[in-house]
Amino acid sequence: MAPKLILTGFMATGKSVVAGMLARQLGWNLVDCDAEIVRRAGKSIEQIFRDHGEADFRQLERLIISEIAAEPRRCAHCGEPRPAVVATGGGAIVDPDNYAALRRTGIIICLAARPEVVARRIGPAASTRPMLTRAGGPLTERVAHLMAARRQAYERAAATIDTSDLEIENVANLVLEAFAAYGSRQWRASA
Repeated sequence: MAPKLILTGFMATGKSVVAGMLARQLGWNLVDCDAEIVRRAGKSIEQIFRDHGEADFRQLERLIISEIAAEPRRCAHCGEPRPAVVATGGGAIVDPDNYAALRRTGIIICLAARPEVVARRIGPAASTRPMLTRAGGPLTERVAHLMAARRQAYERAAATIDTSDLEIENVANLVLEAFAAYGSRQWRASA
């Protein structure tokens, strides 16, 4: 079985960019959970939060992740489940059901970065990030606080790669190495 390579982690750590690069390199399907939520809702994540609240956003996220985990399509050549690279939203893995579904279907790799790096990457776009607009204070402190709240969820990943000081190509290579290492353990254990 070809499992999915699943990228999780805090916002602005490179999940979507790395997932896109890996999907192209591997010739696999790309699933970006946040992009799929936006497509289905017909509005931005910021608008979903504003118009319907976080609960509705998380419900749609949960639905999409359960569909990813239950993907029935198979390769026309070998009959095995089709591999994919999946980029989750920053808070998706916090939900125990999401984590369980993702864990069953693939190898979860967490991308991380230092709070000051995330704050710099987000910059002026912080006002469009609903999870960062709830509290006051400097952006770096808001990022650090939310990271701390999610730390235990992120620690459940098979591997964590700090993207703070790496070029995107280096991150992609490290993700592939981790995927191969953890995937071979999982495939042997399930054989």
